Amino acid sequence: MNPIRVMVVDDSVVVRKIVTDVLSADPDIEVVGTAVNGRIAVGKLEQLKPDLVTMDIEMPEMNGIEAVRAIRGMRSRVPIVMFSTLTERGASATLDALSAGANDYVTKPANVGSVGQSMESVRQQLIPKIKALTGRPVAAGPTRAAAPVPPPPPGAPRTGPGKKPAVLVIGSSTGGPEALAKVLPQLPAALPVPVLVVQHMPPVFTRQFAQRLDRLCPLRVVEASDGTTLLPGTVHLAPGDHHLVVRGSARGGRQPLHTGLNQGPPENFCRPAVDPLFRSAVTAFDGAVLAVVLTGMGADGRNGAGEIRAAGGTVLVQDQNTSVVWGMPGAVSQAGYADEVLPLERIPEAIARHLSGVVPPSRPVATLAGGAR
Repeated sequence: MNPIRVMVVDDSVVVRKIVTDVLSADPDIEVVGTAVNGRIAVGKLEQLKPDLVTMDIEMPEMNGIEAVRAIRGMRSRVPIVMFSTLTERGASATLDALSAGANDYVTKPANVGSVGQSMESVRQQLIPKIKALTGRPVAAGPTRAAAPVPPPPPGAPRTGPGKKPAVLVIGSSTGGPEALAKVLPQLPAALPVPVLVVQHMPPVFTRQFAQRLDRLCPLRVVEASDGTTLLPGTVHLAPGDHHLVVRGSARGGRQPLHTGLNQGPPENFCRPAVDPLFRSAVTAFDGAVLAVVLTGMGADGRNGAGEIRAAGGTVLVQDQNTSVVWGMPGAVSQAGYADEVLPLERIPEAIARHLSGVVPPSRPVATLAGGAR
């Protein structure tokens, strides 16, 4: 198999050398060129024909966001990975770049620590994303041991009736911000169930992303906080570096169902991770769960989806053609846990269909009590 051809775009000599050295050390990757700004990168694109571009954001003459727009304006579908900083400004610019057509991002090597530490950070973050976005196998590492869930054969009919959903839970990663920005705005403000979302994202980014989604959506979207009562029509987005779970029980308990945050060990190399949310929703809602797994690297959400389906819940996954990376949804589908495999544009309709007939509580009850928005 030919090596993955990468163009590195950054105005910093130091960063260009770090990224080039790290990528060149991998036998599956070849750095075919560099550029010091977006204008030069756009000019070299046709000549170099890279399989992927790494793109800085802050650059002279043409910044990274402008370069992404220009590349997409050329109808090029080359995957683009942005280098971002973990700051308010960096988060905002990265979300702008994703909206413009970038596929993913990694955090830029910090100006602290040794060159060796910077190189290791780039190696761990960037190489798996390059391979996933170009369709190459990514080496798997150890994952949290989960209770085995006997999978039904792929496409097998249910052995019993499914449960009407009382909650909607969504998991996503690479490509997820744009997928969520297409799905959530199509859901009505009068959605009869609460919504909880895990998107693999660092702190600062999740707060800004929740604010952007809130502006786009009829639903209320918030970055989740600990101990918030779950109410229909509100979307809780897991904050960076915290697992989001559901606490309480819908089985006759007096304690209202509410959000919980924790910094337990990463699962599937992620915190927040999808599996803890899915597992907790099964317990809290006695299996009455509608789960959606969108585009993303890895297999986070597969075990939790198995538990949801085994408990009588329903699992929808995004199809391969519309996913930026068919890792997470593919893992669920291949395990036999997906009730439906759908293109992204059909997922809002499928959610509405599964929630049709669900009636939100007409009065405060023990399991869904709380104040107004």
